[in-house]
Amino acid sequence: MPEAMLSKIRKLLAKAEDPACTAAESAAFTAKATELIARYGVDQALLAARDPGVDPVGDRVVDVPAPYARDKAGLLAAVADPLRCRCVRRRDGAGYQLHLFGFASDLARVDLLFTSLLVQAAHGLAGAIVPAGEQPAAFRRSWLAGFAQVIGERLRQAEAGAATRIDGPSYALVLADRSDRVQRRVAEVYPRLRTAPPRRLVGRGFGSGVEAGHRADLGGTAIPTPSPPNPALPA
Repeated sequence: MPEAMLSKIRKLLAKAEDPACTAAESAAFTAKATELIARYGVDQALLAARDPGVDPVGDRVVDVPAPYARDKAGLLAAVADPLRCRCVRRRDGAGYQLHLFGFASDLARVDLLFTSLLVQAAHGLAGAIVPAGEQPAAFRRSWLAGFAQVIGERLRQAEAGAATRIDGPSYALVLADRSDRVQRRVAEVYPRLRTAPPRRLVGRGFGSGVEAGHRADLGGTAIPTPSPPNPALPA
């Protein structure tokens, strides 16, 4: 069943990404793909509640290289949180490493989505026009912040919509237990974890990034891999 679901998602997203597809058709394909990726998460959580061995808690480290490493790390965090994964950001030279914690099925969903969204962000930034007098790097950082914010909101809505289709309160208890187990794993590895202070951006690309986030295809076109590729963003 998981492979069949992922196959459907890949086919839908291949259609949504086809340049010959109209905006309305692309939006329809994207909406369906988003619904399926959320439903996949529900199915795997319920399956693991019956047989914990099929979906263990795990972790993985994702390298996020420069340029715009902190901004790409922010996008990864925006994807991970709604999909019930937790991430710890670590400095790694000019780039970052994000240590992700979650159930295997949720980590796979994060990989799949983040891989696709990085490509889409690179395409979106390449086509974004930097206003006259604006510093390109500042514009692109704020663009990525707007893009990530909307992606996180859309994923939370999709996850909530999938959860409402489950009868009874048992699924809420399943999710609470999964969240507790993931948090315990984080605490075991990072017992003195601190929250980073909020970041202040000055660029004027936030609104353009928000618009791109609303258009974004929330999926990927390949089976997820342990370390997602990082396509080059405009310097």
